[in-house]
Amino acid sequence: MARLFGTDGVRGVANRDLTCDLAMRIGRAGAHVLTSEVRHPRIVVGRDTRRSGDMLSAALTAGICSVGGDVIDVGILPTPALAYLVRLYGADAAVMVSASHNTMEYNGIKWFNGEGFKLSDALEDEIECLLSEGAQFERPEGAEVGHVITARRAREEYKTFLKATASTRFEGITVALDCANGAASGIAQDVFNELGAQVISCADEPDGSNINEHCGSTHPERLQELVEETGADVGFAFDGDADRVIATDERGNIVDGDRMLGICAAALKKEGKLKGDTLVITAMSNIGLKRKMQELGIAVAETAVGDRYVLECMRAQGYCLGGEQSGHVIFLNYNSTGDGILTAIQTLNVLIESRQKMSALAAQVPIYPQVLVNVAVDNAVKEQAMEDAELRAKIAQISDVLGEGGRIFVRASGTEPLIRIMLEGQDEEVLERLAGEAARILKRKYNGRVKE
Repeated sequence: MARLFGTDGVRGVANRDLTCDLAMRIGRAGAHVLTSEVRHPRIVVGRDTRRSGDMLSAALTAGICSVGGDVIDVGILPTPALAYLVRLYGADAAVMVSASHNTMEYNGIKWFNGEGFKLSDALEDEIECLLSEGAQFERPEGAEVGHVITARRAREEYKTFLKATASTRFEGITVALDCANGAASGIAQDVFNELGAQVISCADEPDGSNINEHCGSTHPERLQELVEETGADVGFAFDGDADRVIATDERGNIVDGDRMLGICAAALKKEGKLKGDTLVITAMSNIGLKRKMQELGIAVAETAVGDRYVLECMRAQGYCLGGEQSGHVIFLNYNSTGDGILTAIQTLNVLIESRQKMSALAAQVPIYPQVLVNVAVDNAVKEQAMEDAELRAKIAQISDVLGEGGRIFVRASGTEPLIRIMLEGQDEEVLERLAGEAARILKRKYNGRVKE
């Protein structure tokens, strides 16, 4: 079988790639691997707002219970809520049913261990091996069968946790929110209201089908319009499971993950709270962020793309802040994974304490022009395309053209059938032309299609 686990768990079109049968088997295998030494393991299960979440979480729950595991059902909550609640409840593991920023027909399954950390590659490989081999598990009977416990206070407990991370009240601040019709709906508005902010929200009426639909962190233009129309001081757009966030300043200009990382790293360094005086970023992070950190005396540790690799580096080296341009930001002193609402709170902490406008804070982290072209390529040929000699030669040629003032970075997405072509440099028109040259190779040889 093809590898199931990507950079963020198992993901695919619900009821086609990710079926109830597969979800049930993942539940069995995951419970076995993560809790093999526990007689009645307790596993927290949550989901986002997409329609297939009920179906898949039910199948996943059935698989866990069938091997003797008890499920703590927290319902619809952000992914980072599960990472927090698994520790709060002293559970053995947690599993989230979500496809994050993907459109509603997709869904996914991602596991956390009892400490709230995403699984290592080795543990995911072990689960996948059991699935591919068709492993059989003990089937307990009678009182040994697992059951479901409904966690009725989970939502309020997560909100209480978030509010406790604010270092000040937010009175006098108007905050615009785009909740992507996802898991942040209602929760983010409550949190900011209860912290004293005036809140204007959109895309916070999920119906099971409208998650990420022309809204959220992958479509921040809706938030930009809302900020401009209402005169809000700052805006935040979350993705479907609220583990990432993209901000805007008071003028509606985008403030991406790189800039929020730079803003928060500088503030923590000034307070003497940035462990190791180091920020952890990925290979996709903007050159401007790297140079600004060097200017401030902040070291930069660079990892492969994927928040799991950022987190691995942070844990191994004892760092407290890291993340991605896409808005996955990890404050390890507070939570064990990226948390969009938490990141928005920490950014607001800096904004209020600095007594500056968001545009002034963002301007302190200069961003080089960057062009990103996503080319849809079938998963079956993605690896072959990445190794294509003509494409590799074109990448080398473009790298020579850009020289030290820019770069090209090409990678296959770990969660979607895409190859991402990213260029940075001084001249955006030149970057667009060069990116188009690389994309045409994929279109011509691998039936690629540029995805808007």
